[in-house]
Amino acid sequence: MNYRRKGRRPRVFLFVLLGLLAILLFGWIVMLLWNAILPDLLNTKQISFWQAVGLLVLSKILFGFGPGGKPHHHKGPSDRLRQKFRNMSEDERKEFREAWRQRCGQWRRFPNQE
Repeated sequence: MNYRRKGRRPRVFLFVLLGLLAILLFGWIVMLLWNAILPDLLNTKQISFWQAVGLLVLSKILFGFGPGGKPHHHKGPSDRLRQKFRNMSEDERKEFREAWRQRCGQWRRFPNQE
């Protein structure tokens, strides 16, 4: 008997149920915010709950589901570049820095750094 798969169905069901509840909750929040702010501000009509859920789903399709997978922010040099820089001799480092200065200009982390 495969005991690993035995507990998987309730977890999947719970995950789907929580996802559905989250969509409904966010739809309700979107409806409340829309109806509280936009009719007075932009002279729009109030929306129903299902219109709010549709608007939420449409915005997720158009604008994405948030950061996931690859990071969107540059966090400095990669580990491969750091390792390459550590293995260079002093002369190679000077040549490397000079090549980057010619490519990228005089970008400095601190004003007094050369």
